[in-house]
Amino acid sequence: MFVQVCLYFYCKCLWRCLKFVVRKLTGQCELQRICYNTKPGAARTMKIEASLKGSKSKRLQTSVSVHPDAIEKTIDDIMELKRINPDINPQLGVSLQACLLQIVGYRNLIAEVEKLRREPYDSDNPQHEEMLLKLWKCLKPNSPLKARISKQWCEIGFQGDDPKTDFRGMGLLGLYNLVYFAEWDTEIAQQVLSDSLQPKYSQFSKAEWEKKKFDKAIGYSFAIVGINITDLAYNLLVSGALKTHFYNVAPEAPTLTHFQQTFCYLMHEFHKFWIEEDPLDIMEFNRVREKFHKRILKQLQNPEMALCPHFAASESLINM
Repeated sequence: MFVQVCLYFYCKCLWRCLKFVVRKLTGQCELQRICYNTKPGAARTMKIEASLKGSKSKRLQTSVSVHPDAIEKTIDDIMELKRINPDINPQLGVSLQACLLQIVGYRNLIAEVEKLRREPYDSDNPQHEEMLLKLWKCLKPNSPLKARISKQWCEIGFQGDDPKTDFRGMGLLGLYNLVYFAEWDTEIAQQVLSDSLQPKYSQFSKAEWEKKKFDKAIGYSFAIVGINITDLAYNLLVSGALKTHFYNVAPEAPTLTHFQQTFCYLMHEFHKFWIEEDPLDIMEFNRVREKFHKRILKQLQNPEMALCPHFAASESLINM
């Protein structure tokens, strides 16, 4: 342990000395070198974030957690602290501001998502009930819901007569994501729902098809899987894995809409992955989900990665 501590401080001191020498040789601080030599996106923002967090200056360390309204003042403080003339380096301030907006925005997005996750579904809340009914109407526009408490909910993948019990794990976040998917990517959401109820095997006769088409072991429960994929997206967000994606697709602060667009992508990709894996039955769900999770994590390790926004819900975000 003593050797490890000594090695840590040695490396830390050596790194600071190296940074000092490089600054003297180049005439640029680390923040300048990152902004001037790294193209905009996740690669630049993550380096800026690491540099600020690893700084010996408390002012720089806390700059990644300021209020969005204080970012411009924070940039001025950074420039002053680093003795950078903004008139000579006008683009640096712009680049740092964009990075800080992403960094602070990501932190605020986690807080917003966490708030939704912690808010339980309340059947006495008219807004909650309205959203739930909207989900049904988007997914089953030609099949009126006969009653609020009904076996019909199983047709879109809930477990019982009242969907409110299925939202316990993810709270309102699960409902928000499902409604967003169904409302903005209606055609694809309806297709995924239809596919989830059908056998994946083409060799069935018509009689076998009729016998098996509502067998949950053949497909999966759409709504329950949606809530589960919400959990996956939430964990990717909180762990920081989604920084790569959001810093590449959101020029400024990532928003809840970006998170919901990501959920749409994950739902569609998981559906394709489920079919490719061809599991024997629903009991293999956790295995397939874990394998899918690892695949997404591996993709997000690439700093150039942006989860492909090929959904209708993503069209308004592509050119943001």
